[in-house]
Amino acid sequence: MFRRDILGKLEAWKQDKWHKPLILRGARQVGKTTVVNEFGSQFDNYLYFNLENTESIKLFELEIPLDNLVNMLYASLGKTQQDGTTLIFIDEIQNSPKTIALLRYFYEQRPDLYVIAAGSLLENLVDVKVSFPVGRVQYMALRPCSFREFLGAIDKANLLEILSQKAEYTVAFHDQLMHLFNIYAIVGGMPEAVQRYAETRDIIAIEDVYEMLVQAYKDDSEKYARGNKLSDVVRFILSYGWAFSGETITLGNFANSGYKSREVGEAFRLLEKAMILELVYPVSSTMMPIIPETKRMPKLIWFDTGLVNYQAGVRKEIIGSTEMVDSWRGHIAEQITAQEILSMEDRVGQHRSFWAKPNNGAEVDFIFMHESKVYPIEVKSGTNSHLRSLQSFMDNSDIDIAVRIWSNPYSVDEVKTPKGKMFRLINLPFYLTGNLHRILDDVIKG
Repeated sequence: MFRRDILGKLEAWKQDKWHKPLILRGARQVGKTTVVNEFGSQFDNYLYFNLENTESIKLFELEIPLDNLVNMLYASLGKTQQDGTTLIFIDEIQNSPKTIALLRYFYEQRPDLYVIAAGSLLENLVDVKVSFPVGRVQYMALRPCSFREFLGAIDKANLLEILSQKAEYTVAFHDQLMHLFNIYAIVGGMPEAVQRYAETRDIIAIEDVYEMLVQAYKDDSEKYARGNKLSDVVRFILSYGWAFSGETITLGNFANSGYKSREVGEAFRLLEKAMILELVYPVSSTMMPIIPETKRMPKLIWFDTGLVNYQAGVRKEIIGSTEMVDSWRGHIAEQITAQEILSMEDRVGQHRSFWAKPNNGAEVDFIFMHESKVYPIEVKSGTNSHLRSLQSFMDNSDIDIAVRIWSNPYSVDEVKTPKGKMFRLINLPFYLTGNLHRILDDVIKG
């Protein structure tokens, strides 16, 4: 299996003398168990428990002192404790609210132990009043694979090295990088799909992986939603909502479903908690603080582009396209850009936003926070004169840098708005989206 970037974050957590038990969040099948199992090889003692096993639940719910429980954990696995570091991984912890509450005692009584908990539906437990150990645990999010991780999986270490250099150095490798990014946009970032493609180099061969994943999410709908009506709405969204990726949507009668706004909104919120999708809301401000305007219509972004392509039935269109921005009305370009933006963050509560000026029609695809400043991002080809919404944003902003994501090589233009404001436009090829923080630093420094 290929290396995930989050391993570096986990290694930093291990080195932190003030570490707390870690709750690893992420959609089902995004690779949480695989990542922690790999991380466990760095410890002298690694204890893995899956709380889908009732015997494991009974073990953690024993009413005994924590030191005695730790001894029982070793004994249950037939292991003898070795000198050195110990990692305890509690998978599918949502199946035992008592074990969730137990995490605070690991923090308070056994700070020498490293504890990671994971579960795909943890956030939904908030609704049933589970006692989360606030302030005594920390959180980290695992997303689908980024383009950088995809390159690592397909043994393109030389191109990873190119991406680590200054942005202008990528120009000589542009065609090769863009070709691979187009493949990544088709395959997506689900680890099993990426691994299958890495082994076969056959895009068609991974269709059964997508089918299995989507069916698993549908089967999970009973876990996401308690109650037949809500479960039906969740299953409807998981069946037909993929075709609306990158679109601004209305909740009432979503996809001609006949469901009411309240029902659809509740179903979307459950799927957001499960980290399967995000309703991305507009903002009208061009500077911090950014406050999403949740009474306006949101844009629907799913967690993985490969699944969107498969479920929406647009894979062939993308495979045959030479310009991603033109594919499927540009929705895949927005979807994959949003996915790359989110992959830069491991914070569970990280959200994306777009800018829309009320009663004006001007709309910028995304906004990006960097060093307490708000930068506009347009995903668009064509000439600079066509970037009217971006120019409108800049006329209302105190910054002088904007970003265009496109399929052409990296460059920086000087642009003047109709109102006379000069700004620098970073023309960023899709494959450099994950480097945006560093590139902004370089351009700001001049």
